[in-house]
Formats: sequence, structure tokens, C-alpha cells
Amino acid sequence: MTRTIDYGSLMHTAMRGLVRQLLRDVQQNGLPGDHHFFITFSSMHPEVQIADWLSDRYPDEMTVVMQHWYDNLLVEEDGFYVTLNFGDSPEPLYIPFEAIRTFVDPSVEFGLRFEQPQDDDDEDVLAEMLEIDDDESDNDGPREAEIVSLDKFRK
Repeated sequence: MTRTIDYGSLMHTAMRGLVRQLLRDVQQNGLPGDHHFFITFSSMHPEVQIADWLSDRYPDEMTVVMQHWYDNLLVEEDGFYVTLNFGDSPEPLYIPFEAIRTFVDPSVEFGLRFEQPQDDDDEDVLAEMLEIDDDESDNDGPREAEIVSLDKFRK
């Protein structure tokens, strides 16, 4: 049998390492400037830890925004913990890096997409997420976490 190099798997490992490194820097130094992250993850992943009401509301995938208000960011080798505010209710989350589907920083038009077997329109979704205009970027006060349903980006 001929051995082949699995470039896709190697690339995803490297991309997850980049996300890990970014989040570790944010854990130590905070978010610089206008940087903020849209992180879409599979809420069905067996290691994801979110409140029952969130998994009931988002049974397949969920997008969270890390921008003005987040707390208790702790980055580990296989995933990260963060507390986000949902309607004045702080909720702790654990997101394994393997569960991440997209990672976007619209402030610098940077995005990563982790291919899933069923994904077909995610390139269009990623492109549209990069074009999101953050009209509240001059607001320095705390904001609630935002949940963005990718359905609104689908055509």
C-alpha cells in the first residue's frame, strides 16, 4: 500500500494551533485595538460544555463573539474556557479546538474555515462574515455576547 501525506489534516492541525496561540495571547494581554473574534463551533461535539438552554437553542452549531465583555479566558492544549454574557446572564463555556468550524477576526479581514463533510456554502459565509460592519466599535462600554446564526448569511 502506498503511503500518502494528509495535507488537509496537517493544515487543520496548524490552523488550530494558530487559534490556540491567538487565544493564549489574548488570555495574557487582552484583545488589542479593534480586534474581536467570531467563533463558530459545533454545539454537538461531545466535549463542548455549554448551558442546557444554549444547547437546546443551538443544537447543531453556535457562533459567539469575543469583543468587549468576556471573562475567565483559560486556554488549554485541547480547547478553551471563557465566560460570556447572554442577556445579563454570564455563562461559562468550554470549546474544544476540534469543535471550531470558523474563526473570524473581521477587524482585519482574517478568517479560518475548518472543513466539515457536510459544508458546502461556508466559503460564502466566511466571506460575508469578513465584511461585517461593526458600527458599534466606538462604544467603549461593556456589551453582551452576541450569538450569530449562520442561517442569516446563507443564500
